[in-house]
Amino acid sequence: MKPLIVLLLSFTISLLVIKIIKKEYEFAFSARIAMSIMLVFTAIGHFAFTKGMSMMIPKFIPFKEIFVYLTGVFEILLAIGLLIPKLKMVSGWTLIIFLLLMLPANIYAAMNNVNLQKGTLDGNGMMYLWFRIPLQILFIIWTYISTIRI
Repeated sequence: MKPLIVLLLSFTISLLVIKIIKKEYEFAFSARIAMSIMLVFTAIGHFAFTKGMSMMIPKFIPFKEIFVYLTGVFEILLAIGLLIPKLKMVSGWTLIIFLLLMLPANIYAAMNNVNLQKGTLDGNGMMYLWFRIPLQILFIIWTYISTIRI
């Protein structure tokens, strides 16, 4: 829920600030700014909640903490790429693929009741997916519209 709030609030603020500065709305650019802010916000979680995020990765995958750190850095790089005109399209496609690849980790976490902030097994379980899967689809559509379909 927090990433969605960050995304929508960042979009609204950037849309209004750009309107004040440039005297016109720039929806795609505001959407990329918002996605970038949201990605940095979620990337911070990779460093703040490393234990819980590591628990989202199936047991057979080694070096879980390193993987969590690397994906956090990768999210920051994607956030930067979305804001660079020459990189926005490749960053957009890369982010879409990344979001699709991360969906199984969310499903695994839900199936195993992972509470990523506490690093415990008392999370929301499968009910989490009723929110997370549509949210992931929203992020994918948002990225596609603001980076590729403009």
